[in-house]
Amino acid sequence: MRARMTAAALVSALLVAACQPIGMAGPGGSQTGQMVDPKAPVAVALLAPGGTGSADLEWLSRSLKNAARMAAADAQGAQIDLRIYDSGDDAGRAVARATEAADAGAKVILGPLFADSANAVGNAMASRDINVISFSNNADIAGGNVFIIGNSFANVADRLVSYGVRNGKRRVLTVAEDDVAGQVGARAIETAIARNGATLAGRVTHPVSITGIDGVTPQIAQAAQSGQIDAIFMTANNQAVLPYLTEKLAAAGVTSQVTQFMGLTRWDEPASRLQLPQLQGGWFAIPDTTRKAAFEARYRAAYGEAPHELAGLAYDSVAAIAANLRAGKRDAVASSGLTQRAGFSGVNGAFRFRPDGTNQRALAVATIRGNQLVILDPAPRGFGGFGS
Repeated sequence: MRARMTAAALVSALLVAACQPIGMAGPGGSQTGQMVDPKAPVAVALLAPGGTGSADLEWLSRSLKNAARMAAADAQGAQIDLRIYDSGDDAGRAVARATEAADAGAKVILGPLFADSANAVGNAMASRDINVISFSNNADIAGGNVFIIGNSFANVADRLVSYGVRNGKRRVLTVAEDDVAGQVGARAIETAIARNGATLAGRVTHPVSITGIDGVTPQIAQAAQSGQIDAIFMTANNQAVLPYLTEKLAAAGVTSQVTQFMGLTRWDEPASRLQLPQLQGGWFAIPDTTRKAAFEARYRAAYGEAPHELAGLAYDSVAAIAANLRAGKRDAVASSGLTQRAGFSGVNGAFRFRPDGTNQRALAVATIRGNQLVILDPAPRGFGGFGS
């Protein structure tokens, strides 16, 4: 039996790999969702992953609920009638809670978290013409009445590849795990390479294991030392992969000082990673740090604990609806209102929903220098001239 990485994957990664979709809710681009009276209270249902007994999921559930309450309280000039339901991590339970919310008059569903549950809820709500804004980052479930607000691999890949092209890093080697999340990430990187006029200089796929990484390290090192590639873009979706893979590469003489490293995940979390010499100089993408820090400080003051990393997704979902209501939009929770080109200003920075149900986020490009997080290119504050 091969050795396996023992560290748990990040929750954001689990959202992608949670389950294959059970059927798309429908094609993107057509009008979906309820019309509302922007001057009256609008019923918004939140499906949180509470009730599982898992300490991590209960913290995440609590964070999503509290962040949504904060946004509803901040909704000056808009009336958000927030209704909260515990849907656990089971698709059947999520559908039951969503149906209960719809029966009680909900005009839009926020959540659930996991891709299979969100897909099932989207299918259940389609016949009732109710939009679902899932906290998942799995683009495979987006479309029709399902929108995802989680930061997708596509957003990160596009930001880093475009920045790389502007800085002379055009020939990119991809290094990805052979699991579902790794391969989804690899496809996102390759799409970004094509979209930004870069060149796919090669692909390396490895098992999520010590022996798997050991086996591909010489191949990656040889490519880096050939002078034929400018950057190595790693999915490193499993928490334990990044430190081990980069340590092995450093031992083989390959670091960002030799060939630029890029990462699909955050390299500054956990904070202990900042001290790893092999990660110095690597590029990764992060949300707008100023806005996020302000949100986290407010959250701690209000609730006496740190929010989960994904808490801002609930805040941004409610805040986007509130912004549309303040603007007097009857389609505040319908697809035409949610997909406005100007987007929204969230605690994780500017974002907007696309007609296909995915999202675009304004991200910063960061690196680690001298064991400190350094911003190389700040997150854009809006979408003027950014993306398409």
